[in-house]
Amino acid sequence: MPSQSSFAQSGFTPSGFIRSDRALVSPADLAACRALLRDGSRSFLLASRLLPQGVRDDAVALYAFCRVADDAIDHAGAGNSLAALDWLRERLALAYAGRPMAIAADRALADLVVRRGIPMALPAALLEGFAWDAEGRRHQELSDVVAYAVRVAGSVGAMMALLMDRREPESVARACDLGVAMQLSNIARDVGEDARAGRLYLPLSWLREAGIDPDAWLARPLFNDALASVVRRLLEVAEALYWRADGGIASLPLACRPGIQAARLLYAGIGHEVARHGFDSVADRAVVPIGRKLALLARGLAAAAAPLRAAPLPAAGGAPLPEAAFLVAAVSETNSVGSHPHAAFVARSSPPRRVAWLIELFTQLERRDQLGRVEP
Repeated sequence: MPSQSSFAQSGFTPSGFIRSDRALVSPADLAACRALLRDGSRSFLLASRLLPQGVRDDAVALYAFCRVADDAIDHAGAGNSLAALDWLRERLALAYAGRPMAIAADRALADLVVRRGIPMALPAALLEGFAWDAEGRRHQELSDVVAYAVRVAGSVGAMMALLMDRREPESVARACDLGVAMQLSNIARDVGEDARAGRLYLPLSWLREAGIDPDAWLARPLFNDALASVVRRLLEVAEALYWRADGGIASLPLACRPGIQAARLLYAGIGHEVARHGFDSVADRAVVPIGRKLALLARGLAAAAAPLRAAPLPAAGGAPLPEAAFLVAAVSETNSVGSHPHAAFVARSSPPRRVAWLIELFTQLERRDQLGRVEP
């Protein structure tokens, strides 16, 4: 293993990101990132204006790279998606080496990961999730589904935790729990839509236990009681993870709690809507009505005014999901190199303003078509 001195000479830290004495990003780069969002995601751009300047720029930089990754895979076409992913991995490596490609989003990301101390394992995990989709990977067991959700959503939750200056292992673990729970809600909602596109994310072993042959069902996706039992099981797992995540939400800075709690309630509401439809997400895609969304938002605001109940930790003492342990360990290793305090923005941002942005951020980071991609 390289010595500490060899890391210092190379410019790399053991955590996988570079030390930098200068900002790699310029005002022109940030303007280009905003323009990218203005062309592809006006709603996020408008919502991001509610953030304090520094955090706003960081969120825009993070989103812009996700957007560029999404576009690169889309434009590559089905036959070239793996090559596009190799190119994205190269760009990510160069950004972390402090030599980003001459692309505004890459320079902004290179600056962000140094200042916020984001280990490379986090965005790399997101790209790995993209790769699993490009390969058409299916998931035999629940653990396989969770491992996928960790990559396409838990990684985003972990990065969001770092943007909110929560780097403790427990906080990062709970952020991963929340991201995975949200992804499982999405999977339960999109069963029919995914099947009609030739994709299947439910655990294959659960389908077989219910008497469903996965290949035959995918060829002719129909709803029945057996499928309902599988969707119900998945949503039960999601509910347990939402409950675990509550303890992490309670530890957030006060100004961050309303938005994260509202996002938690809104995504859990997707599963509740599926349940109200008898767990039938084949005939229709469940949508939470606007009135219910407003009610959930009000609950999020009310919850922020008083301490949230602390979810009991499991027997393992609040350990991260085994599938997410590598993300938590990567952040912990970064912490051992040095802290990255960026909490000052919390005091300058009122809860109502944070609500709008954080709900929008989680909405925009929802997988667009069950491929772990950012919505337009």
